Amino acid sequence: MVSHCSTSDPLVSHGRHFGRTVFALCNYPSLLTNGILRLEQMEDTPLEDFSAEERREHHVFEQLLESYPGLLERLKNGSDEDILLVGELIGKGAAGARGDDTKTLKSAVLDWIVPQGEAIQPPLHRNSKIDCGFNHDLTGFLLCPVGLDWNDSQTKENLRSGELWVCGDQWPIFVYAHHTYDSEDPWNGLLRSRLLAYKHVFTSPSSVEKEPKATFVRFALSSSSVFSRTDTTTDSETFYHSLLDLLGDPDESKEVDELLTWWNRQVFPTSSAAKRRITANSALSKIRQKRLALKQISGLNTESS
Repeated sequence: MVSHCSTSDPLVSHGRHFGRTVFALCNYPSLLTNGILRLEQMEDTPLEDFSAEERREHHVFEQLLESYPGLLERLKNGSDEDILLVGELIGKGAAGARGDDTKTLKSAVLDWIVPQGEAIQPPLHRNSKIDCGFNHDLTGFLLCPVGLDWNDSQTKENLRSGELWVCGDQWPIFVYAHHTYDSEDPWNGLLRSRLLAYKHVFTSPSSVEKEPKATFVRFALSSSSVFSRTDTTTDSETFYHSLLDLLGDPDESKEVDELLTWWNRQVFPTSSAAKRRITANSALSKIRQKRLALKQISGLNTESS
């Protein structure tokens, strides 16, 4: 067994990819250890009987197994130390990718939050975050939880002093389009903010659902100097999971599909299927017509029976 986490190991590279496109915040040694144990338990107990948190963790575990051929056999045939090593290698890659992303975002986000040609007053320094977060009017407004009024002096004071602690599931106003929140329709504009639409933040269409980059933008706006999954001040893990839970809820599938369509238009504006008409008499149009006809026949047969 290798005694150290080599950066040249393929698992490190895979960890960078998996952490960026599938799941960002994870303790991989624990994920693998728990996943293997749960597979044994599932021989007698169905997954539905496990807690919601355990089911979510197992879903990530299954995605990791599917993304790396041979990984399950390696884990099953390895010792406990081997499983931990594999987790450390994958975690090393994911942490490295996360560090690269947050490092570049710290500076880039300052360019995004100010209209072109204008300057931030008072200035925000690119090499220091001490004046960011609730300490500055601009970043404080963007981070202010929806439902609270940043213009209220008492609210602003309580947020700055820490007397009013913000839990991760209290989403900041910047995740909404035009920084506008409708309490009667909280889906309206959610995750359609201009701040999130920069391609620097976005990696792939599927990652809207699987890895909300809002977590990293939220950190970049904050006064915290180091990103940590378990940081209780930014509560990033709760924020991340709260978005994932919403986007993975089957009851919200209609709104999530609409959100994915919106993101596809932002990232691929010239090739979005929503803006393309199917060419008449093409093979695709014939397939669609045939499928529609079969559905209609099936529906008539169902009604007659």
